[in-house]
Amino acid sequence: MSNNDIIVSLDIGTSRVRAIIGEVVNGTINIIGVGSADSEGIRKGAIVDIDQTVQSIRSAIDHAERMVGIQISEVYVGITGNHISLQSSHGVVAVSNEDREIGEEDIDRVVQAARVIALPPEREIIGVVPKQYLVDGQEGINDPRNMIGVRLEVEATIITGAKTGIHNLLRVVEKSELKVSGLILMSLAAGQLALSKDEKAIGTVLVDIGAGATTISVFEQGNLTATSTLPIGGDYITNDIAIGLRTQMDIAEKIKLKFGCASIEDSAADQVFKVTRIGSNVDKEFSQIDLANIIEPRVQEIFDLIRAEVHRLGTGDVSGGYVLTGGTVSMPGMLAVAQAELMTSVRIAIPDFIGVRDPSYTSGVGIIQFVSKYLRSRQPGSSFVKKNTAKGTTKKASGESNKPGMFERLKNFFSEFI
Repeated sequence: MSNNDIIVSLDIGTSRVRAIIGEVVNGTINIIGVGSADSEGIRKGAIVDIDQTVQSIRSAIDHAERMVGIQISEVYVGITGNHISLQSSHGVVAVSNEDREIGEEDIDRVVQAARVIALPPEREIIGVVPKQYLVDGQEGINDPRNMIGVRLEVEATIITGAKTGIHNLLRVVEKSELKVSGLILMSLAAGQLALSKDEKAIGTVLVDIGAGATTISVFEQGNLTATSTLPIGGDYITNDIAIGLRTQMDIAEKIKLKFGCASIEDSAADQVFKVTRIGSNVDKEFSQIDLANIIEPRVQEIFDLIRAEVHRLGTGDVSGGYVLTGGTVSMPGMLAVAQAELMTSVRIAIPDFIGVRDPSYTSGVGIIQFVSKYLRSRQPGSSFVKKNTAKGTTKKASGESNKPGMFERLKNFFSEFI
């Protein structure tokens, strides 16, 4: 990368679409613009209405553009969902140079060799994450460039997803008049920002609780080893409030954001509010304790389901405990309930950047940090960044035309990874 680059991330969530503009100056990331819009056309993390989602993306992008005064044309898009799966792969090649020095071309070839796996026709490779390289049998090598050897191997994790999910995501971004610079797995991006190197090494579960879905990511020995998405989130809490207080969903959401507390013990009796109830002209008064009595059981259930899913993934009690992120964990009392239900160490991860100090921005900022690291250091074998991409945004040339067709763009998009 050059000394001064712009990277734009796009996080398409169930409740909000967030566009974040990051400037990389001599290796340091500054968040210079943020745009967000209410998410329409997304249910439980999946796209259910193309046109509504396009409008939400355009609104978020326009918001970010006005803040910074630049025109965004390229974005890195986060992808998640229960269709994502991981599988291990192994690649082997002979070093091609006469002097047996391993170069970039050898690393590209061995990662390509790892990509050759049998896949059902409805699935697509999203990316390849090298776990370790082996040179003539020597293990534990992170970067084999300039080493001398005859045989180069890689042990990698192949990230795959359903073609329909991937292509619908690409479709909404394309229809928003944006170019996809790369698809980034949200779990990897959030882990890049939220977890320390030691936490990844000893074993930690990263839990991203959004409005419509909860993504669980298990990191062990420095690598992402398992991921799963549960169709539960903050919208379930809102729904319970609407039923419990007999009010409309939008009113329940506002009450949740303003007065919500996940712990009955931490809620206050003197915090009172009035609610317009369905089928009545008279507002009824409730206290924060009344609200917490509705919220706490649902939050306890969410964490019970998370713990059960972690055990289903084959992960027992991890040494690093749980790290929570996502918009729903901002609610007061959430940490106390999580610690009680998960019965281990729990903390909340918040991005340490001005303007985005909120757990809901972890994935979006994580994408920028992930791309910055892999572009700047030319990390070998990263299939998340195309070689011909240097920036996440550019100003459109005045004479720009002849854009390739949708099919051509899709074909090039998948063929140009690595």
